[in-house]
Parts: sequence; C-alpha cells; structure tokens
Amino acid sequence: MSNDLFAVKELIQYNTKFVIVSHQSPDGDAIGSSTGLYRILSNLNKTVSIVLPDRPSSVLEPFLEGSDFHFYHENPADCETLLENAEVLFALDFNTSSRVGDSLKPTLDSFKGKKVMIDHHQNPDSFAYVLISDTENTSTCQLVYETIERMELLHAFDVKAAKSIYLGMMTDTGSFRYPSVTSNTHRILTKLLELGVRPFEIHESVFDHNRIDQLQLRGYAISQKLELSDSFPFAFITLSEEELGRFNYQTGDTEGLVNVILSIEGIQVGVLVSEKGGDIKMSFRSKNHYFVNEYAQRYFNGGGHKYAAGGRTKLTLEETVVLLRSTYHEIFKS
Repeated sequence: MSNDLFAVKELIQYNTKFVIVSHQSPDGDAIGSSTGLYRILSNLNKTVSIVLPDRPSSVLEPFLEGSDFHFYHENPADCETLLENAEVLFALDFNTSSRVGDSLKPTLDSFKGKKVMIDHHQNPDSFAYVLISDTENTSTCQLVYETIERMELLHAFDVKAAKSIYLGMMTDTGSFRYPSVTSNTHRILTKLLELGVRPFEIHESVFDHNRIDQLQLRGYAISQKLELSDSFPFAFITLSEEELGRFNYQTGDTEGLVNVILSIEGIQVGVLVSEKGGDIKMSFRSKNHYFVNEYAQRYFNGGGHKYAAGGRTKLTLEETVVLLRSTYHEIFKS
C-alpha cells in the first residue's frame, strides 16, 4: 500500500478506464466526491463510471445528472461488468469495504486493478493500493479537492465539479459550522465560488424541499418519540418501520433529525434509531468533549467521526433500545 500522491497521479496518467465507488446509503459527501471526481477524470479524457450500492435521497439524485451512474441493488450484473473492465477503482468516503454492503463487498474486494481510497473517517482499513486519508478533514470532498490541487490537476476542474465538491463540504460540516472547518476550508470555498458556484442554490436544493409527509414525520418524532435521560445530557428518538410507513417514508426523510435532538438545550449526545427493511440503522451526534465513534463501534457495529457516527444492528428495535439504554452512560465517562 502506498500513500504517495505521485502514485495516484501516475495511475491517472497511464490508465483510461476508471470506476468510482462510494458507500451504502450515500450522503452528500459521497455523492459530491463521486460526481466531482467523475467530472475531473472526464475532463482529463478518461472513461469513468460511478457505482453506488443503492440510491441516495431524492434531494441528492439531481446531483448525479450528467454522470454515468449505476445502482448495484438495481442492476448488479452491469455494475460487476463495469468493475471487471476498469483499470483503477476510486473508493470514496468510506474506510472499510464492508461499508458498501454485503452484496457489493465481494466484487470490491476481488477487484483486479489498482484501488485508491480517499476518505476522512478514522481507522481506515488497508484494502487499497493507495490510501489518502485525513481524519481531521471536514469531508472527503475537501480532501478530493486538496488531492487534485497537490497533483497540479486543477486545470481539469470546472463549475460542475465545483458544485459537487461544495455539496459534500456543505453537508458534512452542517453548513460550515462544525469544529473541523478551518481557514483552508474557506480558502477552497473561495476558489469554488470563483468557478461559479452559487451557494444559495445548492443549500435550497438540499434543505428547502420538504414534503408535507416528511414534515409531519419529523413533528411526530419530536413530539411523540423523543426520550430524554434523567441522569445525563442524552436524548434519542426511535422510529419503527410501521411508523415510517405511516408517513409515507422516503429515503432522506429523517436526514438531519438527529441534529435536531442535539440542538435541544443542555443535550450533548443525540441518537436516532430507525427500523428499515428489517435492519436497525443508528445515527449518533455529539458535541464538546463527548465522542460517539468508539461507542458506536463497540456496541452497534458502527463508527465514524468523534462527533458524528453511524451504526447498524440485527437486533429487534426493542432489543436495540434496551442495549442503548443500558450502555449510553459509557459515553459520559471522564
């Protein structure tokens, strides 16, 4: 394994067929980094495809337009053919191959070409030939920009790539309010705006398109399903598959709901627990000196950043809540 940018630049220079893969339930950073790099490689006259395990939320799908994208869960045969024919695979916004899901993982693991991982999550696995990892970075999108800049390939950047990179930086920083944001983040934002990005358009397209069912689901979750701890600055919401169906749930409808929990006065750690397709999906958020990534990894097969992590369980919703209630105090140990 190499972490040499020169190795990445050589792979780009001497190969023509590329495939970009990101993680299951792709978020703004996954979509932004994938489409941003897609545009850059295309501008360098490379043949590029994007393979995603499943669809993103409806508000993110428009950002895929103009790229050659494929969803593995809808057409695995075509996706496997793309991976078989590619010379280089870019793995973006995930730190271990299990993040692409059980179905796509074997194909990713057996990829015969060179794999390049670009990611900002902690504890990356060494499954790639080249690893570009920065766990202090705001987002994979920012890391992609910095990588392209350091390889002196910014001439391949255009306004479409800039919009994609802005998308991931915006969503992974909570609209630039998280502690990971630095002066370098704002330097890059300036460059993106100079290329023609109009921030209000991207913000509105992601955050200001709510369906009535979606708003009613959020209202129900906050008013009826919020549980506050009596002993710790902790709160969580649980939503069963039946409850989600009651409000005609669509992918992305609960996006940001865990941050609403964290915004409650006095709360330092918030968790959203959702039952979807027989699995339990969990989102963890925290602030100040409380970290959730190791806790999510220890108990809920998850991980992520200090202040933002995810998890999944094969337990029932009720069993998951019992485990959560019996262990969350460990987050608050000094």
